[in-house]
Amino acid sequence: MQSYTPPIDDYRFLLNDVLGFDQAMAELGKEVDADLAVAVLEEAGKVCAERLQPLNREGDEQGSRLVDGAVQTPDGFAQAYRDFAEGGWTSLSADPAHGGQGLPFVLQLWFDEMMSATNLSFGLFPGLSRGACEAIAAHASDELKATYLEPLVSGEWTGAMALTESGAGTDLALLKTRATPKGDGSYAVAGTKIFISSGDHDFGGNIVHLVLARLPDAPPGVKGISLFLVPKFLPDADGGFTVRNAMSVGSLEKKMGIHAQPTCVMHYDDATGWLVGEAHRGLAAMFTMMNAERLMVGIQGLGIAGGAYQQAVAYARDRLQGRSADGARGPVAIIEHADVRRMLLNVRAFVEAGRALAGWTALQLDRAKAHEDAGERGQADALVALLTPVIKAAFTDYGFECAVQAQQVFGGHGYIREWGMEQFVRDARIAQIYEGTNGVQAMDLVGRKLPMAGGAVVEGFFDGIAADVAAAGDRVIAVRTGEALALLREATASLRGAGVDATGAAAVDYLRLFALVAMGWMWTRMAVAAGSGETALHQGKLAVADYYARRVLPQASGLAASIAAGEGAIMALAAEAF
Repeated sequence: MQSYTPPIDDYRFLLNDVLGFDQAMAELGKEVDADLAVAVLEEAGKVCAERLQPLNREGDEQGSRLVDGAVQTPDGFAQAYRDFAEGGWTSLSADPAHGGQGLPFVLQLWFDEMMSATNLSFGLFPGLSRGACEAIAAHASDELKATYLEPLVSGEWTGAMALTESGAGTDLALLKTRATPKGDGSYAVAGTKIFISSGDHDFGGNIVHLVLARLPDAPPGVKGISLFLVPKFLPDADGGFTVRNAMSVGSLEKKMGIHAQPTCVMHYDDATGWLVGEAHRGLAAMFTMMNAERLMVGIQGLGIAGGAYQQAVAYARDRLQGRSADGARGPVAIIEHADVRRMLLNVRAFVEAGRALAGWTALQLDRAKAHEDAGERGQADALVALLTPVIKAAFTDYGFECAVQAQQVFGGHGYIREWGMEQFVRDARIAQIYEGTNGVQAMDLVGRKLPMAGGAVVEGFFDGIAADVAAAGDRVIAVRTGEALALLREATASLRGAGVDATGAAAVDYLRLFALVAMGWMWTRMAVAAGSGETALHQGKLAVADYYARRVLPQASGLAASIAAGEGAIMALAAEAF
C-alpha cells in the first residue's frame, strides 16, 4: 500500500477560504487561528501516517483475541495507544475543566477522519472514550465527574457504551438488564450485552462502561430505562482502582471487518455501578453519547473513502493497461481511461464535499457550546441536531460505495488481500449499521428533525444554502444546486403531515437528496473560494465542482420523483409482495 498523505492543503483551504475559521474563532473568543489549527492537524496527520497506518493490515490479520478471559489486542496496539495518550491526542477538544485542551471541534473531527483513513479499529478506542466523557459531563453527579472525567480525558482510562442485548437492538424498550439498589448509593447491575466495542483491552487502566438497565420499579418501555456507570475496576481502601468488578468478557464477536477492534459480549454479574442522571431517564443521557458517536461514525465513512481514494489514484497512475483514447499509445496508465477517471471523480466529489460539510457542522457545534448569545447557541445546536443523521447515514453509505469503487479501480488486484482494498470495503460496512442503522437515521431525520421548531430549523438551513447559491451567480454548480434545492423543498413540503407508511417509504431517498444538496452547497462555496483557479489546488476544486454539478446532482431529480411516489407506489408494491 501507498503511505497515507494527510490532506493538509485541503484543510488549510477550507479553514482559510471556505469556512471563515478565524472569524468564527474570534466570535467565540477563542485564541486559535487557522495557522495554529493547521499546525495541529499536521502533527495529527503524522501520528496517523507514521504510527497508525503501519498497524492497520497486521491488526486486521491478527485480530483481537480472548485469552483466559482477557482481551489481547494485535501486536503494537497497546503501545501505540499509550503513546497516543501520552502525546495528548485523547484530550484535543475536551473541556479544560477536566484536563482537556479545549481546541475547536473541527480539529477533532478531521483528526477522526485521518484516523479512520489509516486505522478504523484503533480510532474507536479514543472515540468511544470521548463519547463517554460527553455523557458523564452532561448528566453525572459531581462526585462521578470528579472521579472519572480527568482520567478518561487524559487517556489513562477508556470508555465503552453497553446498550444492545440479543433481544433488544434498535428497540431498546425490550432490554432486560437489571440494576438493584445496594443501599449505599450504588447498584448491582446484572445482564448480558452484545456488540460492545472496546469492552475490554490490554492497554492498562480502567475501562468505564455506561450501561443501560432497568430499576426494580421501572415502568415498561423506554421510559423505564436508566443509565449506570460500571467500571472494570472499583476503588480500593487506599483510593486506587485495583478491585476487579463483577463483569467479564464472555466472547469476542467474529466479524466481517474491524478485526483489531475487540467487540465483546459482556456479562455483568451484579457488577457495582452508579446511576448517571435521573432514574428512568437513561435513554436521554445515553443519547448525549450516541449523538456524539453518530458524528464520529459518519466521519469514519468519510475517512475510509479518503484513504481508499489515495490508494486508488496512486494505483491508477502506475498501472499500465490498454491504449490511449486515440489508439496511438499503449500500454498507458489506466488513469487515462475515462471510466477509471469517472470512478475516481465520484469518490473525490464526495470526499472533498463531505470534508467541508463536516467542518461546517463542527463549527456549529463549537457555536452551540461557546457562543455568548443564548439564541445563537440554540440555533447552532438545532442545526447540529438536523445534520447529525444526515452525516451519519449519508457519509457511511457514500463511504462504503466509494470504497467499492476505489477497489474496482484495482480490478482483480482489489480483491486480493495484499493490496489492502478489500479491508477498506469490509471495515466500511459496519459504519452503516452501528450507532443506529442508516434506515433509523433516515426516519429520525423525517420524523423528528424536520418538525423541529415547526419546521423553522430546516427552512432556515435551506435559506442559508439559497443565499450562498444566489451569491455564486451563474456558475454551473450554483445553478444545479439551486435546482436540486427546489426539489428538496418540494419533497420536504410533501412529507409534512404524511402518514407513517409514506414517510417510511420516502425517508432513505429523502436523506440522500438532502445530502446531495448539502454537498452541492459545499461545492458551490468551494468553487467561489477557488475563484478563477490560480493554483493547481484551486483548478482541481473547480474541475471537481463542475463534475459534481453535471454528473452527481442530476441524481436529485430521480430521488425527488421517488419521494413523490411515496406511499402510493412503494407501499402498494410492498403490500402485494408480502
